[in-house]
Amino acid sequence: MTPVALVLLAFSMSADAFAASISKGAELRRPRFRHAVGIGLVFGVVEAITPLLGWAAGVASQRFVQAWDHWVAFALLTAIGAHMVYAGLNKEEKIGHRRQTLWLLILTATATSLDAMAVGASLAFIDVDIVTTSLAIGLATTLMASIGTVLGHRLGRFVGHWAELIGGVVLIGIGCAVLAEHTGVFS
Repeated sequence: MTPVALVLLAFSMSADAFAASISKGAELRRPRFRHAVGIGLVFGVVEAITPLLGWAAGVASQRFVQAWDHWVAFALLTAIGAHMVYAGLNKEEKIGHRRQTLWLLILTATATSLDAMAVGASLAFIDVDIVTTSLAIGLATTLMASIGTVLGHRLGRFVGHWAELIGGVVLIGIGCAVLAEHTGVFS
């Protein structure tokens, strides 16, 4: 995976967390810097772990799908990207003012990182350094969730939908690039 593709993947994986952190920031009304970084770290750590779990599952099943690995990667990335686009276009986000708890934050971070687990599984079928990729995803997510928390009380629902939509389009593009590279379209 090229450095540009890695950066695009990392930031596209952070789109769900960014959207969720905007909601968290709106719930806090005036998030302080330490709150934003704390929320960002929870999202980032969870988002860095889930691709590793998905990759491990993908490696375990790799011998069964070796001949179709590029199609599997393409299908998973495209499906996840399409789901993110759909969610970005159709989400009705409810911004309320409920009390934040660590468990609710971890649950939200886990829910937004399931797509990263599926991406991790798809990355097992291509030549990728999963540790570097997971760290990049975690770092990008920490950054974007921290920014989203700070911006949440000002931008509300509007930005969250666009972030998820753009992240989905990027994932679809990466899936198409994997397929094109392995089928020799650009050779």
